[in-house]
Parts: sequence; structure tokens; C-alpha cells
Amino acid sequence: MKTASIQSVLSIMLLCSAMMAMIGTQAAAKSKPVQVQPQRVTCNNRKSKCFMKYMKCPVECPQVRPKDPYAKSCFLDCYSPKCETVCRKRKPNCDGPGAACYDPRFIGGDGIVFYFHGQRNEHFSLISDSNLQINARFIGLRPAGRTRDYTWIQDLGIMFGSHTFTLEATRAEKWSDQVDHLQFSFDGDLITVPEIHSAEWSSAENDIKLERTSIRNSVLVTVSDLVEISANVVPVTEEESLIHNYQIPYNDSFAHLEVQFRFFSLSSKVDGVLGRTYQPDFQNPAKPGVAMAVVGGDDKYKTSSLTSTDCKSCVFNNLGGILDADEENLLMEKGKLVDCTSEVGSGNGLVCKK
Repeated sequence: MKTASIQSVLSIMLLCSAMMAMIGTQAAAKSKPVQVQPQRVTCNNRKSKCFMKYMKCPVECPQVRPKDPYAKSCFLDCYSPKCETVCRKRKPNCDGPGAACYDPRFIGGDGIVFYFHGQRNEHFSLISDSNLQINARFIGLRPAGRTRDYTWIQDLGIMFGSHTFTLEATRAEKWSDQVDHLQFSFDGDLITVPEIHSAEWSSAENDIKLERTSIRNSVLVTVSDLVEISANVVPVTEEESLIHNYQIPYNDSFAHLEVQFRFFSLSSKVDGVLGRTYQPDFQNPAKPGVAMAVVGGDDKYKTSSLTSTDCKSCVFNNLGGILDADEENLLMEKGKLVDCTSEVGSGNGLVCKK
């Protein structure tokens, strides 16, 4: 009897040990991170040095469109002479060249920080080139005792060829991250893009593409061979209002855009609030190191609407412009000729094009 009891106990103990080992193995398998196989990418542009060359994504960012909206993505720059994949963020970097954020603080192609306040409820040309025009609508307010408006960029109007595209931050009385505050139109027609991370829309001619970089309030707009624009919609927070004495009213969050531009083929005649900083001989009146370097130009860059090209310094024409050979090949970065040996994919305002 005793022998049978001992055998039963031993059997139960062995069974328990086996079950514990199985549970441990399953737990280890669940906790082990899933290894994502790096994707292979290429360029379809025949002028690119990467044309039909398949490159593997880095292990640090194995996917072109990661499911995690905060993860870095794999990027192959088809406009660079350096054919390699790199990791990059897909949201605007407000501290990088080509950025326009906050109470508009710009970082020019020359890397210098400057402020352009404009006027509330007015439109200004940010970029004006022969084949590309980008305007911005400014919103704002002027508290009692102020000599100028506090302003923010609410909308962008993009003109290329005979097309117009608008990217707008819709008004929000009370801000909510659970509501999408973006609105889009192409050639006057509203565009609907599902609120799904990586959801896409493109024109019939495939010359402009829109992609959500998060479920709501973040997008990437690419105009083929011209510009890439990453944008977020954000509110003016109570904390910001207190720090800067904006005196934001209770019934308006002043939803606005944070944007960063990456240009592919600007000419030396490019103009605009931001565009002029990409001219090869531009002397920026905003000096490096100045805390609040404010530049003017309201009268030169004001347009009559979001999609007008009638400012005094506007050079856009809807035929795309005809440039001579030297002009066509003149691309600028940080106010100088591009150094095509530099690293790419770091969010610089301009990259090489061959």
C-alpha cells in the first residue's frame, strides 16, 4: 500500500514538472520578440542610380511602413547618388532644415532659424518656383496691448503644373486626439482618406500621393520630383498659452500645422518666405544664435488666397517653367551648392538629384 502511494506521488510530481516545463517554454516563446525580415526596396525612376537595384532595409528599421506609427521606417532616397537604405522618422522634425512650426518658426535651407509672423487671416507664399508654389494661411490673435499678431500656419495650398492641392487643419473648439483634424482637396474636390495608419490616396496621374503616418492628424504628402511634406496637426496648449501669454480663448484650440519640407529640384530663382533661403547667394538677415530673429516681407509674399500665385515675388507658372541647362542642374542645400557626398535621409531640406 505504501509503495503504491509513493509511486502515485512520484507520478504526480513528474507530471507537474513536465507541465511547468511546458508552460515555461510557451512563456519564453511568447516573450521572445518576433524577428521581422527586412524588406527589399528599389527605385522606379530611370534617372536614379538606384533604378531597379534592390536594396535590403536595415535591421533597425526593417519595414517601409511599420505598423507602429512611432517607429522609424526604411527609406531609399531615389534622388541621391548614394544608393543605400537608411532609417528615418516619418513625422516632421521641427528642429531640422525645411521646418515651419510653432508661432511660425522656420529653419531655412541654410540651417538658420528665423521667425516670420505675417498677419492673421492672410495668405503668404512659402515657396515660389517656376514649377512649384506652396502658400500658407495664417491664423492668430492679438491680445490687448500687443503690437503684432500671434500667428500659426493653419493651411497649405500646393500648386504644381495645372493642379492644386490643399492640406488644412480644421478648427477645433476643444482639442481631442481621438478626432481627425485634417482636411484635403485636389483640384477643388474634397478627398477622403480612411483613418487607418498608412492609408493612402494618389491622383489619377500618380503625380501626388498622400499617406497617413498615424491613424489621425499626421500625413506625408509627396509631389513627384518636386517636394515631400510631412505634417502634423496640433493645438496650442494651455501651458504654451501661459508661457507665451497667447491668451488663447476657451472656445478655440487654434489647431495648426507643424510641417517639414524636403525639396528635390529647386531652381536658383526660388523665392518665398522659406524658398529664398535656398538661393545660392542668399544673405539671411536672421543671424545665427539670435534667440528671436524676426524677418519681414509681408508685402512681398502676401497672396490673395490659399491657391493664388499673385504675390509680388511669385515666379510660378502653371506650365512648369522652362529653365536653361545650368539653371535646371542648380540645386541648393543650406544656401550653397549641394555636397553630394553628404549623408542622406537625415531630414535635410534638400537632397541631390541626378
